[in-house]
Amino acid sequence: MTEVRTLDHVVIRFAGDSGDGMQLTGDRFTADTATFGNDIATLPNYPAEIRAPAGTLLGVSSFQLHFANSDIATPGDRPEVLVAMNPAALKVNLPDLRLGGMIIVDTADFTERNLSRIGYASNPLTDGSLDAYQLVALDLTGLAVAAVKEFDLGRKDAARTKNMFALGLLTWLYGRPAEGTEQFLGRKFASRPGIRDSNVASFRAGHAYGETTETFAVRYEVPPAPMAAGEYRQINGNTATAYGLMVAAQKADMPLFLGSYPITPASEILHELSKHKSQGVLTFQAEDEIAGVAAALGASYGGHLGVTTTSGPGLALKMETIGLGIMTELPLVIVDVQRAGPSTGLPTKTEQADLLQAVYGRNGESPLVVLAPSSPADCFDTTLEAARIAVTYRTPVIVLSDGYVANGSEPWRIPDIADIPPIEAGFATGPNAHSASGEERHHPYQRDPETQIRAWAVPGTPGLEHRIGGLEKSDSGMISYDPENHDRMVRIRAAKIAGIARDFPDVVVEDPSGRARVLLLGWGSTYGPVRAAADTIRAAGHDVARAHLRHLNPFPNNLGDVLRAYDRVLVPEMNLGQLSTLLRARYLVDVQTYARVRGLPISSAELAADVITMIQELSA
Repeated sequence: MTEVRTLDHVVIRFAGDSGDGMQLTGDRFTADTATFGNDIATLPNYPAEIRAPAGTLLGVSSFQLHFANSDIATPGDRPEVLVAMNPAALKVNLPDLRLGGMIIVDTADFTERNLSRIGYASNPLTDGSLDAYQLVALDLTGLAVAAVKEFDLGRKDAARTKNMFALGLLTWLYGRPAEGTEQFLGRKFASRPGIRDSNVASFRAGHAYGETTETFAVRYEVPPAPMAAGEYRQINGNTATAYGLMVAAQKADMPLFLGSYPITPASEILHELSKHKSQGVLTFQAEDEIAGVAAALGASYGGHLGVTTTSGPGLALKMETIGLGIMTELPLVIVDVQRAGPSTGLPTKTEQADLLQAVYGRNGESPLVVLAPSSPADCFDTTLEAARIAVTYRTPVIVLSDGYVANGSEPWRIPDIADIPPIEAGFATGPNAHSASGEERHHPYQRDPETQIRAWAVPGTPGLEHRIGGLEKSDSGMISYDPENHDRMVRIRAAKIAGIARDFPDVVVEDPSGRARVLLLGWGSTYGPVRAAADTIRAAGHDVARAHLRHLNPFPNNLGDVLRAYDRVLVPEMNLGQLSTLLRARYLVDVQTYARVRGLPISSAELAADVITMIQELSA
């Protein structure tokens, strides 16, 4: 009888050719794990090459899942289980596997030719190079082909079910529920019964193989994690962003308009929103990035919630129109799902290097609001807040997501929409000024004296005729070349953005002992690695403080006091120190950067080790 061993957590990575269905396999295993009640965090990793030759190193695709019986913050630094569907997948991912970890490998493609083309001088399955791991070598392809023999698919199509055989095997090995995947396959291939039935058969065969073979002496259980009461679903960052925009539009009682051009890794937001025309969502796939943002700004001018989505190269192209949005003081939400650059860079890999572009990347004095979500689920809340700020203060707002949070997934507690407060657009309904002769008029740049929010009139409202545009205006909307007026308007626009910080909560510092001398300050998607590193540091007996920023322009009002309260402030970020540069300039504090630009999330273990060294040096 197979022994059942209970674990607190497991990190599994599925890897194979981009055509092997590793993303689908990982996503299904994740969905079944979420259904079981574990906390989850994922890291899909796509090849940058489109249709790279099969069996090559450049074509390897992987999906990593960390699941646990407690609250977790990252998809794990290193997998403990690697499922490798070919030699290339093994070679690319083996360096990340923990020593002693399990390798489940499909032996079908381990031919001399395939090994040679990727640089293997001998077969690693037999030459002893994997002796430090638990190697389970199975002909997964052959087993899958045999399992679907009755469907007369042909060798190539039959072999494509090997990912479902592997999924069935892992489902058994870790005690995941199988019903969800079978139901999913039934829905996905409902119009293709032969494909549906063969995939279900292969999945069941993999599960049965685990039950009947003597290959595995141990199977594993990871009990469910305690969670607050509520209804949950698995969600990735791009989907959460789309939902946040939809809820914001509903709460503002405004139609939602997305003007966008497809770009990795932001395209999924366009795809998701395009499914919801019945909810009043209008999506426009433009011919280029500039047309997309121009259409979105035009929609805002007409009284819609205008949104555009992009990644770093597209953000650069949109900047002139974003500047027009700043000058006209119209709401506009810009979602930048950052990727590794410059230029095309690493289009499927993550980075945080667009911060300076977001804050300063326009001509003239052109301030706007910049926010960054910390996790896939937080993309919903951050995008909702971005829309609230944009509509309330009549300003473009940039949301700096990135490939890590956009593609990763985690449990999301579905909010009660009734608990989310409305967003007040506050459209002008009547004239707000008088001419010299006493005639009532609408002055588009007449402002609230405290908040500096300008009056917003939807074109076509009787009596509220006005003009706005890219040339400097006076309060009345008349073009002005007066130097004093320009100075006044520039300062007013800057004061309006700076004043939005009054709505931001103070930075909260996690410092359990109250004795920490080092502060770890994260932003955006570094939340998980920084939190995990802080936990590791404290478990090792050291004191460290931790804080996190969502609001990057303007900064929260108490941030300067927080920075000055510690001997060392370390900012981990996936760039060469962009937030550190902003903090030094603003607060004159010697903030130190912890820079990693590898196209991968920061390693929490590596960060923890380096911070412990810093703490020991301070104490010496």
